[in-house]
Amino acid sequence: MHPCHHTKTHPDKPAYTMAGSGEVVTFSQLDRRSNQTAHALREAGCKPGDTIAIFAENSARYFELCWGAQRAGLYFVCISSRLTPPEIEYILRDSGSQLLITCANKAAIAREAADLADITDRWVIDGDVDGFTSVETWRERFPETPIADEMAGTDMLYSSGTTGRPKGLRPPLERGAPIDADNVLVQISRQLAGADENTIYLSPAPLYHAAPLRWSMSMTKIGASLVVMENFDAEGFLAHVEKYKVTHTQTVPTMFVRMLKLPKEVRERYDVSSLKFCIHAAAPCPIPIKEQMIDWWGPVIEEYYAGSEGNGMTWAKTDEWLAHKGTVGRAIWGEVHICGEDGAELPVGEEGQIYFGGTPAPTYHNDSEKTKKARHPNRDDWSSLGDVGKLDADGYLYLTDRKAFMIISGGVNIYPQETENILITHPKVADCAVIGVPDDDFGEAVKAVVQPMEGIEPSAELAEELMAFCVDNLSKLKCPKSIDFDPELPRHPTGKLYKRLIRDRYWGKTGSRII
Repeated sequence: MHPCHHTKTHPDKPAYTMAGSGEVVTFSQLDRRSNQTAHALREAGCKPGDTIAIFAENSARYFELCWGAQRAGLYFVCISSRLTPPEIEYILRDSGSQLLITCANKAAIAREAADLADITDRWVIDGDVDGFTSVETWRERFPETPIADEMAGTDMLYSSGTTGRPKGLRPPLERGAPIDADNVLVQISRQLAGADENTIYLSPAPLYHAAPLRWSMSMTKIGASLVVMENFDAEGFLAHVEKYKVTHTQTVPTMFVRMLKLPKEVRERYDVSSLKFCIHAAAPCPIPIKEQMIDWWGPVIEEYYAGSEGNGMTWAKTDEWLAHKGTVGRAIWGEVHICGEDGAELPVGEEGQIYFGGTPAPTYHNDSEKTKKARHPNRDDWSSLGDVGKLDADGYLYLTDRKAFMIISGGVNIYPQETENILITHPKVADCAVIGVPDDDFGEAVKAVVQPMEGIEPSAELAEELMAFCVDNLSKLKCPKSIDFDPELPRHPTGKLYKRLIRDRYWGKTGSRII
């Protein structure tokens, strides 16, 4: 249940292969390099329970860093490589990171973020950069054997916040916990996904996201071989499945859409018959898209609903989904409760807020208010991710709305408040709302609806100016792809914005606001 064991039985077996470069890292190499990394982290003053941050793109070095931190009893914070320096600074400060590791082509952004956060200890992978310690060079000074005080560390991931700021999920660490301990996702991978040491697992997404990181590391614990895509490409995904005889993978619905949009002759060019299991989550999948994927790949597509918080999970196998189209499954971790605004549990078929019970409720780092809001109003042992849904008579869950105004574009959570906070500072903006609107490729696209200052006329030129203003201050994924204008946004006298009224203009009055 750890690469340190698999190196003894299969030292030359690939732990992972980088799909683009073709670089192979064997279990033996991963074991030795993660040991060296753990020694280097101790030399840098990182003690059990301390925190480091990784701001990098997919790389052969990524897992060497994560497993090194895991063996040293550290929290490792994986930060999106698309964030801006101020956004990174917030996470660095909030998490208490004392070391920042980046890749050479992100070093300029990392340098600025580290300066803002007053972090002087800076490492770099995949190249040499002035002012940064080269991981590959530095770790060669250290033994390839385990550190004396080896203990299990874990990831510290960031979820949404009530103010638009991401909030940290920092699970407690047990002093001296074994590095090869079992966990829920490993059990799920073995029992529900059927993964074992013969599994070939394709990871097509950025490793800084919760699902790709956790699924990949769980597969490595089991002894599977990974194939890691540096960047997702629809045809490339199919080619890798054929080349490596991939058996398992984890995707988001946007990837399905892009593969289905390939010309028919391209789709049929590749043999995907080796696939035994494909799990998808992160965003709702349109029913027609999933139907087409099942027709193409067969009954290997499964789905789950959960969050980084780990407070519950539902699961739907292909046959279950076909019998309950649109469901995200039945509870396999915790139990599901649908409650009204007063907290009372609702009958079957009625929509309300989704709560998980019978599992540990999340605690958000440095945010007691968000922690409190995640709890049921009358039961402290029930917690919610903020989504709205309903249960059918068979206990299958259906999502009918999202967390309050969160945008999910291509499986990535985008927090509108951050964009609104930037737009409102522009001298020509009197008021604004940022929403997700239907998008054939990404599920949702970011749109801003702006109320101009008095005397400012709406125009295409003004829209371009405001979009450029956002690009200068935010990571691109959070910036509006389009801007509409409204002479007066709908606000209550108390100041509350009726954003739902704005969203409905674009989504229409359907039974579900999820497409």
